[in-house]
Amino acid sequence: MTVVTMPCHRRAGKTWMEFTGGRFCLYGGAVRVERARYFLAAVETGSLRAAAARCGVSQPTVGQQIALLEEELDVVLLTRSRHGVHPTPAGQALIEALRRLVEAEEAVRESAMRSSGAYRGRVQIGGVTVTVETIIAPVVGRLRRQHPGLRFAVREGASAAVETAVLDGALDFGVITTPLTPAAPGLRRIPLISAPLGAYARTDHPLAGREHIHWRDLETWPIVTMRAGTVMWETLHRHVAAPDVVVQAMSARTVKVMVGQGVGLGVLAGFDTSADITDLVWLPLSDAQPVHLCLTQRQDSRPSPSALIVQRLIRARADELTGGRASGGPVS
Repeated sequence: MTVVTMPCHRRAGKTWMEFTGGRFCLYGGAVRVERARYFLAAVETGSLRAAAARCGVSQPTVGQQIALLEEELDVVLLTRSRHGVHPTPAGQALIEALRRLVEAEEAVRESAMRSSGAYRGRVQIGGVTVTVETIIAPVVGRLRRQHPGLRFAVREGASAAVETAVLDGALDFGVITTPLTPAAPGLRRIPLISAPLGAYARTDHPLAGREHIHWRDLETWPIVTMRAGTVMWETLHRHVAAPDVVVQAMSARTVKVMVGQGVGLGVLAGFDTSADITDLVWLPLSDAQPVHLCLTQRQDSRPSPSALIVQRLIRARADELTGGRASGGPVS
């Protein structure tokens, strides 16, 4: 575990942090940056289990490290209950300072990799069409502008196919719709973002004026959705006994194009993509569980520095999408 500390001073009741000698400190003592990272993950997810999944460690590790952070700072940071965890007033007051601590450590790492020429080589990523469009492409674009020595291989496919390629070592990692079945031995899934499930309809469709729909409403209308073998296909068929699927599409954009042409209702996760396809309305499925996206990688993998920075930016991009979500509507 990397330890980076920073001498600090208390001025006018505020925490003052500086960087020297390769170490961070807070309130005059050393603070392990990973402990701050675990605390922030717990606050953001509301759960030690979810924080552990996001950080790629065990739940006991997260709990133990946060407890040690509380000892270092001599404050109680979290309240714990069967409903999850919440920051105490002291924990809430320290969130921004600890976030700056983590960001400073990441900036040091990024600067070191840049100076050493680590941002070179090829990163191989797998994704489903919606993650390629909304998450992977923006990250690749940013990195290519900043680090022209990087090269990427992006493979699109169903979530199961991407995970198979990751497990075989053909891909460094994948960004996928979380499958309904457990991960295969040797794979680890790190949650990224959730989105509501629903249907797109033309503005002149009889259901278009509804605030929401139910699974049973899809029993009597032609359906356009993703192809067999995808999470969308499996979810639809779990909830509708015999859906009239008139088109199996290879991408979310194709689903929307077909809906725009009046082919049927388009069953998709609510990601705000393909903005140029107009005259569509979003109808959330009120009795459907959200769809989850995750980053999937081998448990024994040791990603290159370049792959690690890509993963970090993918998580940051997912956080941006979460922050832009309208209540009950598509993630934009």
